[in-house]
Formats: sequence, C-alpha cells, structure tokens
Amino acid sequence: MQRIHTAFRIFYLSCLLLGLALPAVGQVGLAVASGLEQEGESRVHVLTFRGAVTPVLGQYIVDGIEAAQASGASAVILQLDTPGGSVEVTKRIVQDMLASPVPIVVYVAPSAAQAGSAGTFITLAGHVAAMAPGSSIGAASPVGGQGEDVGETMEAKVKNILSADIENLAARRGEKAVEWAVAAVQEAAAATADKALELGVIDFIATDVADLAEQMDGFVVTVQGDAVTLQTAGALVQRLDLSPLQQFLNFITNPSVATILLTLGSVGLIAEIYNPGTFIPGMIGLISLLLGLYALGQLDANFAGLALVGLGILLFLAEAFTPAFGALALGGAVAFIFGSALLFDAPGLAVPWLTILSMTGLMAAFTLFAGGKALSAQRRQPITGREALIGSSATVRSAFDEQGRGTVHTAGELWNAALASGSPTPAIGERVTIEARQGYILLVRKV
Repeated sequence: MQRIHTAFRIFYLSCLLLGLALPAVGQVGLAVASGLEQEGESRVHVLTFRGAVTPVLGQYIVDGIEAAQASGASAVILQLDTPGGSVEVTKRIVQDMLASPVPIVVYVAPSAAQAGSAGTFITLAGHVAAMAPGSSIGAASPVGGQGEDVGETMEAKVKNILSADIENLAARRGEKAVEWAVAAVQEAAAATADKALELGVIDFIATDVADLAEQMDGFVVTVQGDAVTLQTAGALVQRLDLSPLQQFLNFITNPSVATILLTLGSVGLIAEIYNPGTFIPGMIGLISLLLGLYALGQLDANFAGLALVGLGILLFLAEAFTPAFGALALGGAVAFIFGSALLFDAPGLAVPWLTILSMTGLMAAFTLFAGGKALSAQRRQPITGREALIGSSATVRSAFDEQGRGTVHTAGELWNAALASGSPTPAIGERVTIEARQGYILLVRKV
C-alpha cells in the first residue's frame, strides 16, 4: 500500500502543477498607488478582474465603490476580462453599479480581452464604457439557470426580459447601440472594439488606463440623476487589487480548476478506500471535493453534467469493491468525460478538452494502479498466521503409524500430522507439503 501512497502524492503534485500553469485569474497584494507622471488633485481607483462573473466580482465592485467614495475619487475604473457567468449575479452587479454615487468606467482590457455574455451587461451598465484595441464584446444569449439550453417557450420569455434590460442600459447610447445590444441577446451578436465604437456601444478605445484617463477628461456622465463632468487628466491612479480570499475564490471558480479539484477529491477518496486508516488522502480528497462543488455552484453548473461527473466518481469508487477489474473504471472514465464536457454551456466557460482528458486519464490510471495493487495483495500467499502454513513444506520427525499419524517439523515448531487421503507414507527426514490444518493437526502429503 506504500506504492499507492506514493502514486497519490505524485498525482497530487501533478494536479497542483497543472493548476498553477493555468492563466492567473486575479492579482494579489495591497493597494498600490502609481502616478500618471503628472501632478493633480483628483484620483481614480482601478479594479482589475479576470474570470467568470461570480459573487466575487460583485463584492469586489462594491468594495471598490466604497473605497472610492471614502477617498473622494473621481471615478472607479473596472478593467474587465470575462467570458460571462450567472444572470442573477449580473443583475445584482448592474443594480449596484447604477446606484453607485461614484462614476464607474468599465474598460474591457487588455488586448484580446472579452466582455462576453454577462460581461456585455456589465459594460453597458458603466457610466463610461471603453475597450482596448483587439478586445471584443457581445454574445449575450441566455442559457438556463444551471447552464443548460432552455426550451423554446422559456427561451423566448428569458430573451425578451433580457432584451428589455439591455435595451434600457443601451438607451442613452443611441438607436444603433440599442439595436446591436438587442441582437447580442437575441442572436448572440458580437463586436470588435472598432465596431462597438462605431455603433456607439462604447465611448472610447484606449491602449491603457493612462490613455483612457486622458481621453475621458471632461466627459459628462449622469450619476444618480445628476450631470457630472469627469476630471481625470493627470489624476493619481490607485490600484485596488483583489484580497487574498477573493483571489483564491476567483481562482477556484475557473472551470478548469473546478474540474481538477473534483478529480483530486475523487482520487483522495479512492486512495482512502483502498488503504483506510491513513486519513491524509481522504482529508485532502474531501476538502478538494467541497471546494470543487463550491466552484460549480458559483458557475451555475449544468445538472446533467454534474450528475454524469458524480456517476463517474461513484464508478471509480465502486472499482474498489468489485472483482470485475477495469470494467467500472472504464464506465467511470466515459461518464466523467461526458459530464465534464457538459458541465458549462455558457459561452467561454467550457472546460478545455486537454484538461478533461488529462484529468480523466490520470484518475483512471490511479484507480487501475491502486486496484491492481489491492487485488495483488488479496491473492498473495499469507506469510503469517495459520493461513501461512497452508502450502508450505515440513520435515517428518517421527514415523507415521498405521492410522497415518506422525509428527512433522515446520517454521521452528513440532506439529502433530495426519496423512492426506491417497498420500504415500513418508519416511523420517522426508519432506511433506501441508495441505490443511484441523485444529492442532496438520494434514500433509508426501512430496
């Protein structure tokens, strides 16, 4: 079983390294102030978020608004890169943004960033919307509450509601912007930064935060019904990063990380079942499973995909209790692959196939390895206890009588013995094989 522990440690380190190799989904650190090389009294707070729209983003924005209000900042710039996320969470974020007493600027950046699905609503909810060259926005068609495609009737209802919501958000930007915004919901339309600026969906295209601050200086926005002129030229830029806890929660809500956590949790439980009593694999597995389930809850995972993943895990665990070596592991691998592929239907939230196949292969390999070692241990000849005598050899010490009774010597002990049916009578000093034990009498046969 030591080999199982070693394999589990190797697997754990492999998952950890793979998780660390994934793109970072947040920054750690205290708020860092940096100037724009010009002196000025005004300041802007910059929030940087990359990842799915979850409650982490909602709390991050609320914290940013409160910090900006307390310090008298001219605006809050949210640098955003998101594939989308929960509709319910997005609605709460939009409400908080619209109620903000501080102007909020949503900046889709850096280059190649996206404001997909829910990110489109958040961008349009900003008092100012901007994008970096090479970024994109759109594809805001709805999916079900658990990520599944909705039926025709429900789809029409949801699309109509979301179309009305996004029309309200885009109304101040003109008819072309409204038309495109509705198409983003109804037809999953998307746009580049240049196209979005041409349609009036955004207000600026900026290469970085400094460029954006210069461009929007003097821009008039409406905040809580009042016209406010932004004064951002030469403003002090104060970056407010995610807290360590927010960064961790944002990291595990990455679809790939959530899948790795589920896999690691399953392997930990499998290792604990095959070799109970060590507790460490089981403890790591349970913690990983709970974190993975938390991540799936934040990402609104598809129920069908989640059920298939659960079935796959159960089949891997059942491999420990069946003599049909490999059959259940194969079924578990198939269920886990299909379940992982169906976990997230929202655009941009799918688990990469490389992650799915890698995790399934590693989990199946570990299950088969551990199962093989356990089966080998069950078939191994016992080396201690009464069972260890069976099949071993002994030396005749006293002649066998007419009833087939005598004594033999084995493992440093002298035993009474009886000849097995059909066995020739051995002489003193000859070797016999122990076939069974009946109380304190060994049943032997001449070799």
